[in-house]
Amino acid sequence: MHLPVALAWILIIAGIWSLVVWPQFLRRVMKDRRARDAAGKATKFLTVHVVLVSVSMVLGAATAAIGIAGLGT
Repeated sequence: MHLPVALAWILIIAGIWSLVVWPQFLRRVMKDRRARDAAGKATKFLTVHVVLVSVSMVLGAATAAIGIAGLGT
């Protein structure tokens, strides 16, 4: 795969951004009163956001990995 160095760096930065920003978002969601019901059980609000953050972090890691691989060519 041939990827210009500038584009590889953009992918790396975008991937790192996702890996830094999404965990912070999840911490805020987990503190939200809608995250748990009266019994302390996780609500759909929390479950949906955990899935969103998980998928976004996997895509962020893949984006960064593609950027790193692009630097190697």
